[in-house]
Amino acid sequence: MKLIIVSGRSGSGKSTVLHVLEDLGFYCIDNLPIGLLFPLTREATTHASPGRLDKIAVSIDARNLSGEIANFEGIYQQLQQSGLKLEIIFLDATDQALLQRFHATRRKHPLSDEKTSLREAITYEKLLLEPLARLADLHVDTTDVSMYELRDMVKQRVAGRREQELALLFQSFGFKHGVPVDSDYVFDVRCLPNPYWDTSLRRFTGLDSAVAEFLESEPATRKMINDLIGFLETWLPDFAKNNRSYMTISIGCTGGQHRSVYACDQLGKYFSQQYNNVQVRHSELLHIKPAES
Repeated sequence: MKLIIVSGRSGSGKSTVLHVLEDLGFYCIDNLPIGLLFPLTREATTHASPGRLDKIAVSIDARNLSGEIANFEGIYQQLQQSGLKLEIIFLDATDQALLQRFHATRRKHPLSDEKTSLREAITYEKLLLEPLARLADLHVDTTDVSMYELRDMVKQRVAGRREQELALLFQSFGFKHGVPVDSDYVFDVRCLPNPYWDTSLRRFTGLDSAVAEFLESEPATRKMINDLIGFLETWLPDFAKNNRSYMTISIGCTGGQHRSVYACDQLGKYFSQQYNNVQVRHSELLHIKPAES
């Protein structure tokens, strides 16, 4: 039996993920009290209708009793020892993004009241859910991710992953916008020649042939790509051997438009030949209008 626990701060996208998993055949339960995990899994393993409860997804959030959340690590270990295929997905976003989402929807935060402001509730919720965040197999930062992008990410990265298979995400970003908090590895390619300073290339991205040709003409570019490939080829298998389900490799340059995009795309293409579940995401390009060639 497979059990996916979806958690994260309110407004981070848990309901969206749960809906996707339901569409993919999971038996889904929203806001399950942690104390009911054991009765649920016992029911699933002894159910009279084989197949119906083979895949379960539950959402666990801050509405649970704080004592149960604090003791979650012990519960998690017991669930693992029972032979379940268990994964935890933890969603989050910046405090400012969560504030904006609550203001836009006019929803009440589950931890806010007449004595606790929305900002205070958002901050406290992060501390409260730390035991779940610490044990998560996959962290997803939804700050700049739309509902539709999140749905696609779950379908491809989570549901599309075979059992015992390492799912890889290569994402480019700009250091001036901040390092993605869901990164497992962060590599800096700002030492490479910058196409931005060639005014004829400035409007293009690392996906355009003109920028690719510029970077490929520089020996440092190929050396950097080869070194990154060598490092990842050496260490990714060790993560897989240690039952790691997901790896997020972030490649950064100054603005996230040229060098990091090119490097990320090259790595994605290379490792797609070795791994079945590889995604490439260009964080900053989502906000840039494509240039006309």
